[in-house]
Amino acid sequence: MKQVAVILSGSGVYDGAELQEAVLTLLAIELEGASYQCFAPNVDQLHVINHLTGDVVEGETRNVLVESARITRGDIKPLTECNVDEFDVLVLPGGFGAAKNLCTFAVEGADCSFNEDVLTVCQAFAKARKPAAYACIAPALAAKVYGNGVKLTIGNDKGTAEGLNALGASHVDCDVDDVVIDNEVKLVTTPAYMLAENVSQAHRSISKMVQTVLGMK
Repeated sequence: MKQVAVILSGSGVYDGAELQEAVLTLLAIELEGASYQCFAPNVDQLHVINHLTGDVVEGETRNVLVESARITRGDIKPLTECNVDEFDVLVLPGGFGAAKNLCTFAVEGADCSFNEDVLTVCQAFAKARKPAAYACIAPALAAKVYGNGVKLTIGNDKGTAEGLNALGASHVDCDVDDVVIDNEVKLVTTPAYMLAENVSQAHRSISKMVQTVLGMK
C-alpha cells in the first residue's frame, strides 16, 4: 500500500485549504487503495477571511495547523514531523491558503516568499525523485521547488501563468478534467477550482490527479 503525505494550508478557500479539494483528495487516495497522513505548518495564517462576506476579519488570528485539523477530524501532524523516507507520494490540494500561508504568491506574485518548512519537505520529495501532485493554485509552490522549466498547470489564467513562469516553470494550459504531467521530475498538476464550476468538475480533476500520481513508479 502506497503511503501519501498530504500538506494542508488551513480551512477555507479564501484563507486556507479549499475544503472540497482537500476532502476529494483524501477520498481519492483511499479509493485508489493508498493510505495518507496529513500535515500542516504550525504558523499563523496570513489573515482571516469572513467567508460569508469575503472581508478580512480585523484583529483575528488563526493557526494553519489548528485550522487544518478541522478537515482531518484532528488526525494531523506538524509539517516538521514529515519524514520523506516514510512516504511514497506527496500531494498538495489548493485553496488560497497554499498561496497565502505556504507561500505568498497570492499577494506578491513572482516576488513571493516561501515557508521554509514547506519548501524543505517539498524539495525533499523532489530530491528523492518521489512523485508529487499539486492542485489548483498550489503549483505556485511546485514552480519554486522544481524550476528549470518544469511543466505544470493552473488552468488557463494568463496572469497567473506568467507569474509561475517567472518562478521558473513552463506553464501548460489545461482543461478542468485533465492533468499536466512532467515525467522528468514526476510531477502531476491539475486546475481543480482554478477552473471548476462545481464539485463534480473538481472531483474529476482531483481524481485524475491522484490516480495519475499514484500510478507513477
